[in-house]
Amino acid sequence: MRTARRSTPIDRRTSATSAALVALPRRAPLPAHHPAPVLDVVVPVHNEENDLEPCVRRLHAHLAETFPYPFRITIADNASTDRTPRIAERLAGELPGTDWIRLAEKGRGRALHTAWSRSSAPVLAYLDVDLSTDLAALLPLVAPLISGHSDIAIGTRLARGSTVVRGPKREFISRCYNGLLRGTLAVGFSDAQCGFKAVRRDVAERLLPLVEDREWFFDTEMLVIAERAGLRIHEVPVDWVDDPDSRVDILATALADLRGMARLGRALAGGRLPLAALRRAEGLDEAAGLPPALVPQLLRFAAVGVASTLFYLLLYSMLRPATGAQAANALALLASAVANTAANRRLTFGVRGRGDVLRHQLKGLVAFLVGLTLTSGSLAALHSTAPGAGPRVELLTLIAANLAATLLRFLLLRAWVFPGHRSRRSTGPSTS
Repeated sequence: MRTARRSTPIDRRTSATSAALVALPRRAPLPAHHPAPVLDVVVPVHNEENDLEPCVRRLHAHLAETFPYPFRITIADNASTDRTPRIAERLAGELPGTDWIRLAEKGRGRALHTAWSRSSAPVLAYLDVDLSTDLAALLPLVAPLISGHSDIAIGTRLARGSTVVRGPKREFISRCYNGLLRGTLAVGFSDAQCGFKAVRRDVAERLLPLVEDREWFFDTEMLVIAERAGLRIHEVPVDWVDDPDSRVDILATALADLRGMARLGRALAGGRLPLAALRRAEGLDEAAGLPPALVPQLLRFAAVGVASTLFYLLLYSMLRPATGAQAANALALLASAVANTAANRRLTFGVRGRGDVLRHQLKGLVAFLVGLTLTSGSLAALHSTAPGAGPRVELLTLIAANLAATLLRFLLLRAWVFPGHRSRRSTGPSTS
């Protein structure tokens, strides 16, 4: 029994979730010979009368056969209107170590927040009812939390070693979403959306009151706050097969996620999240384990950019009389792009050694092609609208175009070329 404590604004804001509960089953005391669960796996469901029973029975059999510690499975039904509640109640009565709760309002985040908040297990996890993720990854997911090595663990479909079967549309959307997260909120983890995550209960008790979203953005918000607080996030490559019967409204979910990212970005920029208090509660040094600050990184990138731009303009001026404007632009931009990637690799993102040099340069060349398209398009537009423009006007046009290309290049370098060098507290495989 926890001791009573004073209600805080965060407590009052989240009290709506408690009010939304209806007829939460009272968990019977465990028999004296039945050890308390080490792991509580939550399966959030909404109108899943077809998938629920096969999922829970398969999960229960897998845990009973392979998991070396006591466990509990909690079915978290959020406002189902079909036979899901009756199936959940029956499974809880038939399968040892299985529980269920029912909420009056929809929302996967709401279901997870509620189930995790009432659990006493040291490690809390969840997985999607369609079991898209191979259960063989469950023990590797929770082992670093049981040992105390990590604070949060996530399955990732975007790392080396992952095997993913899904259509090009969902693959494109997923990669765009995670790329947008890296480019805007500077996250270091690779896959925010995979429905396969775990957290230590003591960490969840401090994180959950800070997470506002109660729907699909819940995972992302929790991970971003955890990473900004310097918590250790472990990534596990998973084998994942897309559920063709998924009923997620992709457009509505994407819009809600964008609103969530904007809200969270404003909260972080305005210092409205008590990250320092969370770091102190976790025994972390104020500066330890945090992603490199954006402003110093931008300053280093800008210094490299100024040097490479001067090199580019000098080379362009030397080549133009012999090759013409377009060829001189392409050659000068290519040479400066190679030098720029090498300099940013070492100075801006702190990458040492020769490992992945070729891969980084190839990705840097993709960013070069984006810049080439932008600057060449600017030159073409200039010559189309002002055929008699001289070299000075060309240079001014190229400078303006390069400023835009430089900003885009920084986002590409940070989010794609060097994604594994922003979060020093992320562990596990690097992304491909």
